[in-house]
Parts: sequence; C-alpha cells; structure tokens
Amino acid sequence: MPIQYRIIDLATSVIDPRELVVQASSPERAVLEALGVEVVRSGSKPDLRARVYFQHPGQPVSMVRLYSKAGSRQG
Repeated sequence: MPIQYRIIDLATSVIDPRELVVQASSPERAVLEALGVEVVRSGSKPDLRARVYFQHPGQPVSMVRLYSKAGSRQG
C-alpha cells in the first residue's frame, strides 16, 4: 500500500526549498517520481538532495535524508 511522502527538495538555491507530496512505495521511489533523480540513503553532505517525511499507520513521523547517486550528480 503506497504511503504519502513529503519531499523537501534541497537542490534549489532559493531560501524556501520546494516541497512536494507524492504517494509511493518507498522514500527513494517518491523522490524518483517527484524529482526525476535516483537517490540513495547515504552520501556526503554536498550530495544531499532531499529530506523525505512520512508516517506509517500508528507510528510517529519519520524522516530520511537522501543523497544523489554518484553517477547522477549535477555539475
């Protein structure tokens, strides 16, 4: 069952980052669908691409930081 994910796009230079909400099967899939980039759960700070918030039924809100894959870095 898809979960609703709130994605904070950190690859923008504006003061207020872009926020998107999508339904997906995982945080990584949510970012792929919303932003069109592949991400992973670990990486270096300069590669930080998004923060993703979600909540499974009966659980507290969770957040994961997702990083651009090495091959998909913008440069």
